[in-house]
Amino acid sequence: MFAALGDRTRLQIVAVLCAGDAMSIAQLTSGTELTRQAVTKHLQVLADAGLVADVKVGRERLWQFEATRLDEARRSLDLISAQWDRALGRLKVARSLRPTGRRSRRRAYALGRWAFHLLLRRDDSRSS
Repeated sequence: MFAALGDRTRLQIVAVLCAGDAMSIAQLTSGTELTRQAVTKHLQVLADAGLVADVKVGRERLWQFEATRLDEARRSLDLISAQWDRALGRLKVARSLRPTGRRSRRRAYALGRWAFHLLLRRDDSRSS
């Protein structure tokens, strides 16, 4: 999905479809330098990613934005963000408890790395 949105033209098509109702390829190419064939190819990539869908109305095919797939991606990114926030918060706490001597700093660093990786694995197992 992110690869599909990585193209500027496809992102513009999604923005146009988000702003209004379902549109035909002729409406999407109106006022642009894009050919109907180019828009068709871009729409197919977006459809394969689940971001747009077509509806046949008479002889014409209208395209509309499908927000479901984008909402799913946003929820997944929110979960990942929360996991990182928790892991970094624990790391910050562990770092604030850091000893001051050189030898004890080495031990604390090794322990901190071990604990950080352990906590990340624990978060990964919770999200699965």
